[in-house]
Amino acid sequence: MTRLGYQIPNFTYPGVGPARLFDAVAQQAREADSSGFDTVLVMDHFYQLPQIGDPDQYMLECYTLLAALARETSNVRLSSLVTGNTYRNPAVLAKTVTTLDIVSQGRATLGIGAGWFALEHDAFGIEFGTFTDRFEKLEEALQIVSPMLRGGKATVDGTWYATLDAMNEPPPVSKVPIMIGGAGEKKTLRMVAQYADESNLICDDAAIAHKLDVLAAHCAAVGRDRSEITVSKQKNCCIAPTHDEARSDMLAYFARRGLDVSKMSEDDLATRLGQVVWGDPDEVGEHFSSLLSTHDGLDGFTINMIPNGFIEGRVELLGQTLAPLFS
Repeated sequence: MTRLGYQIPNFTYPGVGPARLFDAVAQQAREADSSGFDTVLVMDHFYQLPQIGDPDQYMLECYTLLAALARETSNVRLSSLVTGNTYRNPAVLAKTVTTLDIVSQGRATLGIGAGWFALEHDAFGIEFGTFTDRFEKLEEALQIVSPMLRGGKATVDGTWYATLDAMNEPPPVSKVPIMIGGAGEKKTLRMVAQYADESNLICDDAAIAHKLDVLAAHCAAVGRDRSEITVSKQKNCCIAPTHDEARSDMLAYFARRGLDVSKMSEDDLATRLGQVVWGDPDEVGEHFSSLLSTHDGLDGFTINMIPNGFIEGRVELLGQTLAPLFS
């Protein structure tokens, strides 16, 4: 289960073209694998997300990439964060994740969500539908994927999907955990309670306690023991050996995003810096330790390092800093 996950959501690195791109990604995964992370995760998108960069920035297909990273690592679990359900037939997804589990010798996790990025759907000719459509599709998909990953057959005659004794042979090497990403209170967290082994929350830190309470209420409603579900929180981080180096990495990241720091007011710069957990190991470690101690029921984090994860040694430093919190 994910308590310290390293997410790779960005594949545009200074001076790195397609020929060297996998090497840059694999380096991060190997550092995570050897420094105490328990999971490596990549996004399931076809275009870069607007909060990270421009649509035409590099984006790799997640399951091909995860299968390749299985051969570069030996300890970490491998997962999408999270699979866009709208992009894949659920029975085929069960086969894909099972193959990843076999390739990695039992290290696959299925991360899944309803899908939300309309631009990708429109550009690739994939039906987007309404908010309600996408969540209905997700629930039907879980009714197909879950039994197929657990050694059973799936027969579903639904509004969106139909399967007839869909089987999955060979089965996974080990039980494949199902992680549902998001923090929607009426639909997402209810499906976590009903179907998932893990929940990955995407919300402000101030909302964590409330989201945990909502999840507990959904578990009670379906007769599920809340302690059976591992809950992680998604965070963005920039760590470096010293405070000044971390700040320099942050400013370089802003420059790559086209932001002119010299024209920012002190307040604007502070706001930008405040969107990322950044600093030296003591500063970063204190932040994550405080979150864990404050929120009973929060089990861990999925952390990306968009500003500087591509710099050799930075992922390793984060793992060495945070892994002791979970020992």
